[in-house]
Amino acid sequence: MPKLDLDTIPQSNATGYPAPFDAAVEGRWWRRIALAGGLTTLGASHVVLKPGAFSSQRHWHATEDELVVMLSGKAVLIEDGGETLLSAGDCATFKAGVRDGHHLENRGEVDCVFVVVSGGDDTIGEYPDIDMMFTPTGYLHKDGTPYPTERIK
Repeated sequence: MPKLDLDTIPQSNATGYPAPFDAAVEGRWWRRIALAGGLTTLGASHVVLKPGAFSSQRHWHATEDELVVMLSGKAVLIEDGGETLLSAGDCATFKAGVRDGHHLENRGEVDCVFVVVSGGDDTIGEYPDIDMMFTPTGYLHKDGTPYPTERIK
């Protein structure tokens, strides 16, 4: 099993979110470590959240499980039921099909770093706080009207 060198994996803060939903994730920098390691059925990203940044808009996935492992810093996990502070060593899981939107917010003054692992089919989900959902064709308003952006996976 080859060791991955994070410094050689391209880092990006790109998003397909349409405005104004893209602004909250400008300080999110990710590396696709599963792809870099040649994995084809499991997703994994190394993520750095700058102070003030969101990991995503609050969302849930119909057919994809997610696991977050905090490496350094702190972030606030926001779910329907409230807020939970996550620190280095903490883990959080999100079961496919559970309609409980989640995301992380870095409310601190230093970077927060975590790994997110996903398994399943990331094709359908919703953002409960905003007028947006995602499907295999991209981002849509909840009435089905498409946004003029391309979804980045």
